Amino acid sequence: MTQKLLAAIICALISTFSLSAPASAAQCGGDFNAFLSAMGREAQAQGVSRGVIDQAFAGVTPDPAVLSFDRRQRGTFKKSFEEYARTRVIPARINRAKTLMVKHAALLGRIERQFGVPKELLMAIWTMESDNGTGDMGKLPVVRTIATLAHDCRRTELFQKELIAALMVLQRGHLPLADLKGAFAGELGQTQFLPSSYIKYGVDYDGNGHIDLRHSVPDVLASTANLLKVNGWQAGAPYGEGTANFQAMREWNRSEVYRKTLHYFAQKLGGE
Repeated sequence: MTQKLLAAIICALISTFSLSAPASAAQCGGDFNAFLSAMGREAQAQGVSRGVIDQAFAGVTPDPAVLSFDRRQRGTFKKSFEEYARTRVIPARINRAKTLMVKHAALLGRIERQFGVPKELLMAIWTMESDNGTGDMGKLPVVRTIATLAHDCRRTELFQKELIAALMVLQRGHLPLADLKGAFAGELGQTQFLPSSYIKYGVDYDGNGHIDLRHSVPDVLASTANLLKVNGWQAGAPYGEGTANFQAMREWNRSEVYRKTLHYFAQKLGGE
């Protein structure tokens, strides 16, 4: 997900995400290993095996680069819609997205019928987030990244929940630890889901028994559509600024500029 939007995403997560873990299950700050031990006990209480926890936490240390990035990205999104869209909705992206719409026409049609989300919007999201899986999805170990942010006391409750969710992704066999890599807030996959969203909205759409948001295009697109549907998407209704669907897209991103850009991109893909 674009770095300048991280602050908006974090705000959205704070208000929308709920997991069963109690607030601040482990004491933030202080000794990092003691913190991981407390988080391991909490994860076990929520059904994560000791083996998964030990594997995930082996050798994990705080990542100072993650904290440094986090402190730099706390400002608001300042670009205008025109400035932002001009650098994101470009001919190369539009052409590639149109080609992929043809390639995945049957899949997109099936998803649109089931979830009600237009194929143009799904393609816009997929393109904006990772250039349809060809761009940088992040290379940081998600467990280390999120453990670092959870240990930091500013938003420990939020990221403790995300850390438990990341362990659940491993526990359920959706991704191996080697593939659990992402960006500076732990976002992973082709449409940059945080672990909580992975657990809450992920769909095994290719039917192989795993939700794979790094490699499976059906899982990526269906999970993205499911996120919108669960949050009130109205099939067949408009989704420009001021509509109910534009509001439903807040779960994706609270930034109005970002959502307006997604709508604009979708219009371009639809020939408008």
